Amino acid sequence: MPSKPTITIFGATGAQGGGLAHAILQDKNSSFAVRAVTRDINSDKAKELANLGAELVVANIDDPQSVENALEGAYGAYFVTFFWAHFSAEKEKEEAAIFVEAAKKADLKHVIWSTLEDTREYVPLNDQRMPTLHGKYKVPHFDGKGESDKLFIAAGIPTTFMLASFYWDNFIYFGAGPKRGEDGKLALTLPIGDAKMAGIASEDIGKCAYGIFKKGTEMVGKRIGIAGEQLTGNEMAKELSSALGEQVVYNKVSAETYRGFGFPGADDLGNMFQFYDEFEKELNTTRDVDRSRQLNPELMNFEQWLKKYASKIPI
Repeated sequence: MPSKPTITIFGATGAQGGGLAHAILQDKNSSFAVRAVTRDINSDKAKELANLGAELVVANIDDPQSVENALEGAYGAYFVTFFWAHFSAEKEKEEAAIFVEAAKKADLKHVIWSTLEDTREYVPLNDQRMPTLHGKYKVPHFDGKGESDKLFIAAGIPTTFMLASFYWDNFIYFGAGPKRGEDGKLALTLPIGDAKMAGIASEDIGKCAYGIFKKGTEMVGKRIGIAGEQLTGNEMAKELSSALGEQVVYNKVSAETYRGFGFPGADDLGNMFQFYDEFEKELNTTRDVDRSRQLNPELMNFEQWLKKYASKIPI
């Protein structure tokens, strides 16, 4: 057993968990040891973590026993689910329930649950301004996580509820970046009206989580939204123009138009962007940039992120 308290990190080879694992492992003065959960200990990302000093453990978040095994003897855990692997809020809720049961058995001292708002608390199912999806959700990839918060609370798990923002990395990997129109010009198409939308570099999510763990159990019971900057569509287009060396215009479309684009998850994302637009004040109050920087002094704003990654944006 390591002398340092162990944090078990689920999704350790993904964006959020990977950021947390690297933040701990690269801190020579860290008071924590890392147990990295992966499905494949032979993957390049898993081997990299092992080389940095992580303990690797194989587990599947659909398998309760493997989750329990991964938490055995740990001080804390980082719990994250990935909606886009299956597009099912029901499955996310099942996975959260497995985390809760295993955390209770392991008697963890501090858990971070990567969650989001349950949008139905803002837009009830009978509110027709936003279509209801899958029969009982407004933004499924938010609502399943948000509903699961209650499981952690009811079970008495010492939890910090961490809410991320829109990943700027989506401009690289998720097809959300500027597209070239028939006129040859680049346009950033988003249905966020004139609202400022909170965004963050995916690697900063894990660094903020590390800041929460370092603060310790004083963070238990708190809801911490994180963001690197809050920007309008026009402001993002202006920054993209500077970084890419050619003009990018903001193509402000309606949420209804965006939902109709037809790619997998377009309806969910259309509703999400509408939520960011219509509840700009509430979401940006939760996602406090100054507090995020206190947790993570290396926090990047959009301009800094673009300096590092603009060359990877496919145009």
